[in-house]
Amino acid sequence: MRKLLTLIMGFMMIMQLAPDTPLAASPDYEKYGKIAITVVQADYPGDNVTDYEYKGRKKLANNQVEDDFVFLVVENGKEFNVTVTIQHNLKNNKLLSMKVTEQKKK
Repeated sequence: MRKLLTLIMGFMMIMQLAPDTPLAASPDYEKYGKIAITVVQADYPGDNVTDYEYKGRKKLANNQVEDDFVFLVVENGKEFNVTVTIQHNLKNNKLLSMKVTEQKKK
């Protein structure tokens, strides 16, 4: 019991000395991923969105970046990909533009 109490006290002391950062920080594209999910769900109501993947970021000019998200959508038994491309500013965290494109599978 004494070892357990010592362990807990030690853990609490370490946590007090740790910087005020979250242990599991969310990725900086998370906000725009949520926007992309909402847009795909609104564009394809009633269809299954079965997969989601963050494809990466391209740097543009003046603190502007472009994030790509790909979704697998099943509509009437047919699968196809939907890509959501979001351009935003890293400095002020503002959305600049969004483009949704379908890639039908043959």
